[in-house]
Amino acid sequence: MMRSLIRKWYWWLAAGLLLAAAVVFFCLRPQAKDTASDNGDTASDTQPQAEYMLGLRIDTLQLEDGRIKDGWSLSLLLGRYGVPARVIDQVVKTAKPVFDVRRIQSGHDYIAMRTLDSLPRLRYFLYKESRTDYVIFDFADSLQVYRAQKEVLMKSQCAEGKVEHSLWKSLYDNGYNTTLANPLSDIYAWQIDFFGIQKGDGYKVLYDEYFVDDSVSVGIGEIHAAVFHHNGKEYFAFPFEQDGFKDYFDENGINLRKAFLKAPLKYSRISSRFNPSRLHPVLKIRRPHLGVDYAAPTGTPVVSIGAGVVTKKAFQKNGAGNYVTIKHNGTYTTTYMHLSRYAPGLAVGSKVSQGEVIGYVGATGLATGPHLDFRVYRNGQPIDPLKMESPPSTPLKEAYRDSFELVKKHLMADLGYALPADTAQIAASQPTEQP
Repeated sequence: MMRSLIRKWYWWLAAGLLLAAAVVFFCLRPQAKDTASDNGDTASDTQPQAEYMLGLRIDTLQLEDGRIKDGWSLSLLLGRYGVPARVIDQVVKTAKPVFDVRRIQSGHDYIAMRTLDSLPRLRYFLYKESRTDYVIFDFADSLQVYRAQKEVLMKSQCAEGKVEHSLWKSLYDNGYNTTLANPLSDIYAWQIDFFGIQKGDGYKVLYDEYFVDDSVSVGIGEIHAAVFHHNGKEYFAFPFEQDGFKDYFDENGINLRKAFLKAPLKYSRISSRFNPSRLHPVLKIRRPHLGVDYAAPTGTPVVSIGAGVVTKKAFQKNGAGNYVTIKHNGTYTTTYMHLSRYAPGLAVGSKVSQGEVIGYVGATGLATGPHLDFRVYRNGQPIDPLKMESPPSTPLKEAYRDSFELVKKHLMADLGYALPADTAQIAASQPTEQP
């Protein structure tokens, strides 16, 4: 009886031990799903993220930036990175259809990409032509030379500010791309003298801007709408296309492009205005000054304010010095005086376009310093250039009036001006896409 009880106790003890061992085994055994997850996490933690530039993987290479100095050549640069002379000769020949290696210029940047071996070898050499364009010399497999461009992104922008000193300075102080001043001055060339804008003038511009690397600006795109506050007046500019040609119009549908430019040069100040009885600075006597004197450095380009034909190109010792006279039509003639020199090829009978350079500022003839004496004649009689009204070149056609009005009102709303009720109703009545 006792032996039977002991035998049963051993069996229960053995069964208990086996059960405990099984529980420990299953608890400690790694689960297949967890193992896969752990392995995946470990791989993502230890494996480096691949990095690319212009389609080239760069995280496995050593990068060295540099700037080309005077006297440096491609042969010199490649030689410094251990490229043999025979390979350099092959590079020059291979590059010929793509890029003339003699055009490498000092001041441009380059990037040398080398392997991470104990003896690094040049894998790629990148020559930066501009902020977007590169020439790539590829030594990875067979020698290749090709061009690549960084991705350019376009962003819609709004620039708004007040002028304290100049438009350029205002754009700079407000963190905008200062090259925006160039297209603005072109659009408003017939309405606003940007060298005569005053403190307190203001602007708001809607435009496109192009970027690389998400934040490096590489240029200004189309200007979609603008308003400039100058001398207490608002000057609007809206692009509109008619008959396949795009121009900028004001809020009344008047073309901003005029027959004549507002001024014939970029000047620092007006040193003398139209005056029937001016005290002459050299002769010290009173006599009429029938033009406007623009003070500007010697060599400043002078342009024709409108299309026309050169009728005079001459020198007057005790007066105008080197001067040019241009006949624009049967009504208007302009004269440009005290030039240091003429534009190459300019002659009597030459046809010139609006904005074409005809000469350069000087102090020839009777002058106390470098400036341009600019004169305008209407029907042979001198008039004040600053008060000359110029007609638009291509008016808005009545067939396009309704379309222009709709476009204009929406653009004015985009600039922050109230959208008229009739336009709002039209917009509200347009069908919308259902989600």
